[in-house]
Amino acid sequence: MQNKILELKSAFAAALAEASGAAALENLRVEYLGKKGHIASLMSELRFAEDKKAAGQLINDFKTEVTEAIERAVEELRAAAIAEKVRSAKKYNPTLKMHEELGSYHPITLATREVEDIFISMGFTIENYDEIVDDYKCFEALNIPKHHPARDMQDTYYLDNGQLLKTHTSAAQNYIMKKYGAPLRAIFPGRCFRNESTDACHENTFFQMEGMMIDENISISNLIYFMKTMLSEVFQRDVKVRLRPGFFPFVEPGFELDINCEICGGEGCPSCKNSGWLELCPCGMIHPNVLREGGIDTEKYSGFAFGLGLTRLAMMKYGVKDIRDFNSGSLKALSQFKSI
Repeated sequence: MQNKILELKSAFAAALAEASGAAALENLRVEYLGKKGHIASLMSELRFAEDKKAAGQLINDFKTEVTEAIERAVEELRAAAIAEKVRSAKKYNPTLKMHEELGSYHPITLATREVEDIFISMGFTIENYDEIVDDYKCFEALNIPKHHPARDMQDTYYLDNGQLLKTHTSAAQNYIMKKYGAPLRAIFPGRCFRNESTDACHENTFFQMEGMMIDENISISNLIYFMKTMLSEVFQRDVKVRLRPGFFPFVEPGFELDINCEICGGEGCPSCKNSGWLELCPCGMIHPNVLREGGIDTEKYSGFAFGLGLTRLAMMKYGVKDIRDFNSGSLKALSQFKSI
């Protein structure tokens, strides 16, 4: 048995040296390691060996040697093929004129960064927050208990684990208040989700920017000042706005801040539902229940909050008539904006 194995080793070494390609190596593998190969034949003869244990060890060692040798040869062949591809590839030509077209930022990204810069200049910090939240953060901490009718205005998408996709950036209010306490000035932009029908001014996925200011003696006048300052900076001129009463359980009193439609100049179009106005920023004085839930002393502090619609702000700033264009993925539409 030992002599036979030595003969097969010598024959294998010679055959391996002559194997010049993947097909030859595969044939060699089958010849020695296949079901009807030399090693299988040796195993069938093992029962006739005088010292089966020693002979079996020799066969196993030979099998390991053949296996590893073929694997090394295959790897060397693969490395040689890669090296040849690299060698024959076209070389970089520094004089060749390159394609100069650049990408662009999404218009909502542009609007978000501009508004962030404006609020940073007014002493606000920027926070990030999760898109997946629990019922407490999205509703209960905002004075919207279970079965409250106000939940009907914000139908959303629930996950199997009981969590949900946040319906508004207000879901971060409780977290921010507990993180900073009072006084505080913070904004937190983010993506929101609502299960509603889409049209020219409504989408099921949109961007908002929540803002809060909590300090002593904060009033509606402070809210109006910051909103008008922000809008005049974004549009580089005075913008016509109106403030009308609005119900939101987490503010008291609550308001809707509308902007004169920049698409039609206030004459009425599908973007503003032919009203001449576009709801841009639900806002108001933070409800005492919400402040208390966030650990704020309501005897000493008050504050305002707003939920600026970044998607609608981008519509007005850039003259985009249909909100659905932002999520369309159309490069033709999105490439019109500022280059990177």
